[in-house]
Amino acid sequence: MNYDVIIIGAGPGGIFSAYELAKLCPELKVAVFEAGHSLEKRRCPIDGEKVKSCIGCKTCSIMSGFGGAGAFSDGKYNITNDFGGTLYEYIGKKHALELMRYVDEINMAHGGEGTKLYSTAGTKFKKLCIQNDLHLLDASVRHLGTDINYVVLENIYKHLKDKVEFFFDTPVESVEATENGYSVKTAKEEFFCKKCIISVGRSGSKWMESVCEKMGIPTKSNRVDIGVRVELPAEVFSHLTDELYESKIVYRTKEYGDLVRTFCMNPKGAVVNENTNGIITVNGHSYEDPEKQTENTNFALLVAKHFSEPFKDSNGYGESIARLSNMLGGGVIVQRFGDLIRGRRSTEDRIEGAFITPTLAATPGDLSLVLPKRILDGIVEMIYALDKVAPGTANDDTLLYGVEVKFYNMEVEVNEKLMTNKYEGLYIIGDGSGITHSLSHASASGVLVAREIAEK
Repeated sequence: MNYDVIIIGAGPGGIFSAYELAKLCPELKVAVFEAGHSLEKRRCPIDGEKVKSCIGCKTCSIMSGFGGAGAFSDGKYNITNDFGGTLYEYIGKKHALELMRYVDEINMAHGGEGTKLYSTAGTKFKKLCIQNDLHLLDASVRHLGTDINYVVLENIYKHLKDKVEFFFDTPVESVEATENGYSVKTAKEEFFCKKCIISVGRSGSKWMESVCEKMGIPTKSNRVDIGVRVELPAEVFSHLTDELYESKIVYRTKEYGDLVRTFCMNPKGAVVNENTNGIITVNGHSYEDPEKQTENTNFALLVAKHFSEPFKDSNGYGESIARLSNMLGGGVIVQRFGDLIRGRRSTEDRIEGAFITPTLAATPGDLSLVLPKRILDGIVEMIYALDKVAPGTANDDTLLYGVEVKFYNMEVEVNEKLMTNKYEGLYIIGDGSGITHSLSHASASGVLVAREIAEK
């Protein structure tokens, strides 16, 4: 079967590539291949009652399927160049922001209207953070919420399903260059296209690595972020979240000079499991619907680690820590901050006796047996620093879930059009490229390459 364009991966990058191609060149024959399920079939079996922990589904519905790993996220689109990726290094800061705002317009036109756009511009909290040796990064943040994010994806799919051919539950095994384009092979069939867009996300990191190795596409190692997810009463951070919703705060530790940052803040949200290549880690969601909100706020505290020589496998390092957590706790471990400071493991009685109700059924344990001392020391130091701007962060009953790991694909060598230098018409976009690390940047990269193809 022949197509003008084949898109591998139906995450944000792939979706917005398909959307823009359908808009600009409706005559093109476009196919999207996705290893996971269609949106309506994406259901995690964990219900908190009959199924309380990951059962290792063949395809993780949280990580794969239409919408990618962001489908069941809290739907935060950060419009900024300060974090979320390095797309601006390829196309310029102004162009990157323009593309992110265009993505926001599309989301608003497909069910996101009425959601709030937060901004750090002119906030008094920037001064408060600086006074306490913390640094609040600039951003405009569109919060859709997990529920509205689903509606937006649902409407975009309805818009695309008759314009683009989707192949769900169809993992691509290999991509090869041909005389007139590219061959895309699945377990059962072989497809051909003139242009190929690869947008496989973080869950496709190992596959992307194998494709680059086989096709001789240069790559370089990327970082891995390792840490915990913090859960505390929503009132502790309400003065920040009511105005900013998402506050990206960075701190440099006194002991090691490492950078620790807050990530993915979910006011009145819930802590959740996620499965990446069979490894159970922790994440967080939040909802726009007040009926689905909780009394807790959660966010990640992450320390970035980058390895170059002689060890280059940053993701492998992160995986080994996550596997140790899985081995000790059967999945995610939870510990009270007070227990961690006192050098003792948390028990079910100590968790139940806390003045906070956990939103995730995790195994009480001791994170000091899992996380390297340097990383754990940095997290503890950051919690005490945050306590100065949000008193109560360092309370004994603050819950720490571990581990949270953000895997970043190795950075693939591409040009300013996100096309490989070696192969004409082969584009690598989204988080699978190692260039973007967020919904907004990944979506923007999809629009970028679609416009490039349309121009040609």
